[in-house]
Amino acid sequence: MRNQKLIYWIAILSLVAGVGFTGTGAVAQGGLPGPSVQPSVPASARVAPTPPNPASVTPVSGGPQDESYKLGSGDKLKLVVYGENDLGGEYLVDGAGQVQLPLLGQIPAAGMSVHDFEAAVGSKFVSEGYLKDPRVSVEVENYRPFYIIGEVKSPGQYPYVNGMNALNAVALAGGYTYRADDRDVYIRRNGSSKEQEVPADQTTKINPGDIIRVDERIF
Repeated sequence: MRNQKLIYWIAILSLVAGVGFTGTGAVAQGGLPGPSVQPSVPASARVAPTPPNPASVTPVSGGPQDESYKLGSGDKLKLVVYGENDLGGEYLVDGAGQVQLPLLGQIPAAGMSVHDFEAAVGSKFVSEGYLKDPRVSVEVENYRPFYIIGEVKSPGQYPYVNGMNALNAVALAGGYTYRADDRDVYIRRNGSSKEQEVPADQTTKINPGDIIRVDERIF
């Protein structure tokens, strides 16, 4: 009988000891929880962050202020004469296409590039005997407005913004009416008497002074 009880208690102790040392998340020696094991991810299964595709980035236009841009009535210019602070300032190209400058009076500007206008102002300072070697810098502070008419919700005159395209212009005018032909627009470039039909999308650049017409679609 005594041997049977001894065997019984040995079996119980063996069972308890086995539970303490086996199984995931079981209690380790000393009653403390065992270390948590993180599953290993194979290197081939790891997904690296995808870099942005350069082709998907839309370039920002630098605007019309370059050698091809021609000044016109409504442009606001900033003129600097280096070393002669009193002769500089901000000036408007008036309705006659001229700029009124201190000492020099009226200087023609319409139809000229910024570079040509700089040269004309510098030459005028020399010919009038005011400066021997003037250094003149001119930049466009604000461009003349553009106009949009036809099948848009709010036709009229709007301030020009650098890098503007046909879609921007339509958006400024409140968008299309329900009758509008949204595939093409007609543009009369500043100073031109003829319209040209162009796509109504981001590829069509708008210049200061342009007149945009949105036609009615044919049902």
